[in-house]
Amino acid sequence: MWSTPPVQWQNERMVKKASESKPGEPPESLIVALRTLLKPLVRLLLAHGITLPTLTALLKSLYVEVAEREFPIPGKPQTDSRISLLTGMHRKDIRRLRHEPADDDVVPASVAVGTQLVARWVGEPEYLDADGSPKALPIRKTQGGEASFEQLVAAVARQDLRPRVVLDELLRLGVAEVDGNCVRLNTEAFIPKKGFDEKAFYFGKNLRDHIATGVHNLLGAAPPLFERSVSYHRLSKASVKELHEMADQLGMQALKAINSKAMEMKHRDERSSGEKQRINFGIYLYIGDDDSAPQEQLNEK
Repeated sequence: MWSTPPVQWQNERMVKKASESKPGEPPESLIVALRTLLKPLVRLLLAHGITLPTLTALLKSLYVEVAEREFPIPGKPQTDSRISLLTGMHRKDIRRLRHEPADDDVVPASVAVGTQLVARWVGEPEYLDADGSPKALPIRKTQGGEASFEQLVAAVARQDLRPRVVLDELLRLGVAEVDGNCVRLNTEAFIPKKGFDEKAFYFGKNLRDHIATGVHNLLGAAPPLFERSVSYHRLSKASVKELHEMADQLGMQALKAINSKAMEMKHRDERSSGEKQRINFGIYLYIGDDDSAPQEQLNEK
């Protein structure tokens, strides 16, 4: 096993590759990387009937949006001509697209409530048992005042949203299950098992942030952001199954630890002033055919 070069050396190598390219041409290594990362996305698009013209229309709007927001000239207004120069698009299309509202911030209602609910359930001490696992919560409030599902919903949802409606949605998504008079959380359910809209939301959100991390590092921004992976080929199905189970166990431990600490900090920081930021910490595991079988490696990016 060997480690890839550190991010600073990788960036210098990328810059050198870019300088060797012909004027106006992107680095060949970047084109290869784009082909690699876009292949599974094209598979998803074709599976759902999203044709090339549809994707092209979407890309045009994104090119205009990103060029306008992130590539201005300091002290000068961003003009249609400037964006046309950056994107290679016709000014007529740019003029139209600059006045169309973006809709990429739409969050399914079940995600807005469910995310906060699960985060509290696995992160706050009153909802955890002695070994740190989420408790099975009584559906309704009890006279003893112990933590209940109704209490949990009241902490994260608006007052006119009934706990039964929230519970039915969690059951539909496979996030929770009813056991007698109690509700049990599916501890693997940071992402719903069912519900295409909900899964699509997390698909876009998580891959956007993962790609943004890679872009941050490739552009040489400092400090580099954490991005690591362990990759092995020529493994038996039995070995992959064992590693899969290990990754599930250790991955959930890491997610729960980060969630608990972030929940604690969020309560503290809500009372403080100053600039606010967000984080998104994720873990993934991919299993596929052993097609190329390169050398095993610990990727450090």
